[in-house]
Amino acid sequence: MLALAHLPLGALYVVADGLCYLLAHGLRYRGRVVQENLRNSFPDKSEAEIRRVTWDFYRHFSQLVVEILKLAAISPAELARRATWVNPELMAGALARQRPVITLGSHMGNWEWILGSGALALPGVMAGVYKPFKNPFVEAFMRRVRTRTGAEAVPMLGTLRYLVQHRRGGRNISLLTDQAAGPEDRPYWTTFLHQDTGFYSSAERLAAQFDCAVLYVGIRRLRRGYYEIKFTEMPSGSAVAAAPEGIFPITEAFARQLELDIQAAPEQYLWTHRRWKHKRQI
Repeated sequence: MLALAHLPLGALYVVADGLCYLLAHGLRYRGRVVQENLRNSFPDKSEAEIRRVTWDFYRHFSQLVVEILKLAAISPAELARRATWVNPELMAGALARQRPVITLGSHMGNWEWILGSGALALPGVMAGVYKPFKNPFVEAFMRRVRTRTGAEAVPMLGTLRYLVQHRRGGRNISLLTDQAAGPEDRPYWTTFLHQDTGFYSSAERLAAQFDCAVLYVGIRRLRRGYYEIKFTEMPSGSAVAAAPEGIFPITEAFARQLELDIQAAPEQYLWTHRRWKHKRQI
């Protein structure tokens, strides 16, 4: 796998083209889940439009696979050239408060390149929170690609400890908060892509506890191998502390911004996971 990472991206995209056909037509990888998610999220689209977005998604997903693989060997200069940060000054301003900054991301575009390129382009230290893989080989590989440009990888259960240790430092801690939150996660429920959807609310609690600034980080593919990354300001931890009970201003703002990004480029979202497998408990 590491040997493949040393191939130029142009060669890896040839591999991605073959992988796309294999996943979409040969294995039909999670095809039922992908189409069900798309139909429920875009009820106004015709079946022809759903099929087109499905195919475009598999093309994107296959390119994503080889781009993540390439992180094991890509040079910092090439990564910086391919991932453009539109407004890094928002991070500089947030870090100037000498408090941690929480960035909220999603499984949109190439989220792994956000961490790697952010460590090169942004002030302070960038740390990504992740759920460790059960397979030790995959875990070691992903830790390698996530940290080789200077970012830190924080296991999900160590998030609170990390913030306590670095509450006065220039740390930017990145959370992917679009996963399916179960009942035990105390989810915040809202309408998202025409569906009742539970979101993790841990960012809300952490922002209030540590008085964090909060930024949404969005990424979109401009063309093959090139991305644009942009911050959007979210309500801060102080806004959460002042909000009435049951109101989650950060999570609601995150859901609305992510919804806009998905509607603008639906093929770039990760439709293979069962995002709506949990239902609200009445």
